[in-house]
Amino acid sequence: DDMWTVANTIIVDVYSKIAGISTVLAGLMSAVAVVGAKISNNQHKVDQAWDWLKRIWIAWAIVNGIGAFIAYIAPFFSGLATLTP
Repeated sequence: DDMWTVANTIIVDVYSKIAGISTVLAGLMSAVAVVGAKISNNQHKVDQAWDWLKRIWIAWAIVNGIGAFIAYIAPFFSGLATLTP
């Protein structure tokens, strides 16, 4: 394999692990935020919990959106990653 194939394999593997971990953490933290909002009797804490929930899902969308963006853009640069000695 050449350098570009190995680099691509490493990047895809690392990103897929990051996306998987971020999905699990987003689900877990969402559950914590919803439970915190539901059991709190203080309106300020409830509002903070919903704000955290929004931030969690925005961050999750950004992390997964990066992968989708790269998957969409990568074919446009497929012939440019060559070195000719």
